[in-house]
Amino acid sequence: MRTFLSLAALAGFLLTSGAWTGEAVPWQPAPQSDLDAQVRRFLDSRRGYWHDMNVSDADGRAMFDIIVGHKYKSALEIGTSTGHSGIWIAWALSKSGGRLITIDIDRYRHEQAVANFKAAGLAPYIDARLGDAHEIVPALPGPFDFVFSDADKEWYINYAKAVLPKISVGGCLVTHNVSEGGWGRNGEYLRYLRSVPDLETTLVGRGGGMSVSYKKEAVTGVPEGYR
Repeated sequence: MRTFLSLAALAGFLLTSGAWTGEAVPWQPAPQSDLDAQVRRFLDSRRGYWHDMNVSDADGRAMFDIIVGHKYKSALEIGTSTGHSGIWIAWALSKSGGRLITIDIDRYRHEQAVANFKAAGLAPYIDARLGDAHEIVPALPGPFDFVFSDADKEWYINYAKAVLPKISVGGCLVTHNVSEGGWGRNGEYLRYLRSVPDLETTLVGRGGGMSVSYKKEAVTGVPEGYR
């Protein structure tokens, strides 16, 4: 059975990694390869230019640390945008020999993301798909040990219901733009996550705000919360 970090351990891990300290020294993982240098150069060259529904650097770093810390290998991203989050996820997966499936419905964003993945040197770790995630996600076989959801917010619960049975025990579902006290669909989604008995959910308050949910137990049948 795959182990996972407790919420306290996750907080400690992020602090010791330098991800949230606000320290003067820029955050970087330890240098390991030419690929690391290429990814850093690309991200540095685009700093401040990630718009069009992309995540912040802080959110990207948090996901990188989660994936590397757990040695996750099979990842799904729902909502590619132009590739900033996918670069952080795939960079982490490059260290475990993993691979990312990422989906976006918009052709322009998809093509920009594919170009960015190539420029960052991470294309071999990414399967970028153009299409409707409403149809693609339920049809994916899995299993996944890391899922990042950042597409149409009103569909968040549906995406979660589609992927949670396919997430390995100890795996993680991260969802963007989720915060405590959120109204409307945001609040409804957070209440849903907290109602699923085999999820342990916390919030990361930096960047765009993210929920981080770890799967604690094996799913048998279709328990309440997955219907």
